Amino acid sequence: MRDHQEAEFRDYVAAHADRLRRFAYLCCGDWHRAEDAVQTAFVRLYDVWTKTSATSYDHYVRRIVTNVLIDEHRRGWFRRERVSEALPERSVPDGAQRSVETLTIMDALAKLPPRQRAVVVLRYWEDLSVEQVSEILRCSTGTVKSQSARALQTLRAQFAGSTQVETTGRPS
Repeated sequence: MRDHQEAEFRDYVAAHADRLRRFAYLCCGDWHRAEDAVQTAFVRLYDVWTKTSATSYDHYVRRIVTNVLIDEHRRGWFRRERVSEALPERSVPDGAQRSVETLTIMDALAKLPPRQRAVVVLRYWEDLSVEQVSEILRCSTGTVKSQSARALQTLRAQFAGSTQVETTGRPS
């Protein structure tokens, strides 16, 4: 890769890393897994940087992150953990200041299957169209719509249950 292409890649990574990390976190609920997925996505993007058009970088990187997280879920991410004597430095805040609402939403998202979670995050957090989501996830628009409907139904049921507990003071 030539120097100006290297500089373009570095600029792209610097400009998009935080947003992509937040996207990955919303998809998996774990900052460390999110960072790993984003790093994997940037490595794969680097490999095709000169072959990919600038208009498709965002879709390509999101697709990689989504696929990495879904594949990890299928394989069992915990099986790849290794014991270490030294703890790593924290590069992302631990979330101690997060609001109760954010924790409630993250808990609800965590209960969704990975593909439904990815659809919800892409559609409603990233504000992408059904067509864009189907392109990123490489599935039909009908699949995006059905996954979205199922996910929203599950989320509504979860929030309806938590609202009843809060208003009555006891589970219904």
